[in-house]
Amino acid sequence: MKTFFVTGGAGFIGANFVYYMLDKHPEDQVVCFDKLTYAGNLETLNDAMKNPRFKFIKGDIADRDFVYKTFEEIKPDYVINFAAESHVDRSIDTPEIFLKTNIFGTSVLLDACRKFETERYHQVSTDEVYGDLPLDRPDLFFTEQTNLHTSSPYSASKASADLLVQAYVRTFKIPATITRCSNNYGRFHYPEKLIPLMILNALHDKKLPVYGVGANVRDWLYVEDHCSAIDLVVTKGRIGEVYNVGGHNERHNIDVVKAILKQLNKPESLIEFVTDRKGHDRRYAIDATKIETELGWKPQTKFEDGLKLTIDWYLANRSWWEKLYANQ
Repeated sequence: MKTFFVTGGAGFIGANFVYYMLDKHPEDQVVCFDKLTYAGNLETLNDAMKNPRFKFIKGDIADRDFVYKTFEEIKPDYVINFAAESHVDRSIDTPEIFLKTNIFGTSVLLDACRKFETERYHQVSTDEVYGDLPLDRPDLFFTEQTNLHTSSPYSASKASADLLVQAYVRTFKIPATITRCSNNYGRFHYPEKLIPLMILNALHDKKLPVYGVGANVRDWLYVEDHCSAIDLVVTKGRIGEVYNVGGHNERHNIDVVKAILKQLNKPESLIEFVTDRKGHDRRYAIDATKIETELGWKPQTKFEDGLKLTIDWYLANRSWWEKLYANQ
């Protein structure tokens, strides 16, 4: 039995990964380590709690003493770090919180892996570390060789963490890997992010705020496809390597919003254009050739199908999101 230590496992992608691993690795144990900030929801893990191969530990990755104590007790084989402050708008308002969790927290985990000789450390990063691409160059994509060029305190903190991981691989021979993903969507997504916010506002017949004119482009990746990619990289990826993970689903933000309204049979008059975000990246587009050729991974979910699954989940799980949405 192997132990997968999942930090940030009560958050959106982390929780989906917990369920994915419990399903795909029936012989292994999954431990979730989460601080339970506003974006971490213990109710998300209710079903996992019923599984004898799952354990939850409340803790902060920036708390070195507690992390070391936990590693000594759990002795994890694999550490997958999802724990991060991730909302760009919040990073513009309060950058310091992002630096503490995303950079210092990562360094604590790396030191713990070094001290306790963990078999593999994996850093879940983002395509936002590459900056953005021009809207008029659809032929350009982010590759693993694209220079880091951050636009917000959030992306700068994630890029810093990536550089720390690579430094620990080189200096201390830590067996580590990194994935950089495009925008995720799916169940358990906190309602401050674009797709869930638009769904819930539309259900309440409230205005749907769209930055600028909605021209910004994102590559959308269904969260379960992302989980399968991380699983492959953690267990089969080459140490020290970065793997880009994309959905091959580029969409203008305004088109995503209109697709949501169409599926919910709501009028486009609910759309309200608002002042653009500071330093708003124009286009993200991932070249996932490396993970596809080396590990045989490809996204399985078309955007239209994933969006329908996501909307249906929110419609069927009001008890999960109503309190979160009301407290925004």
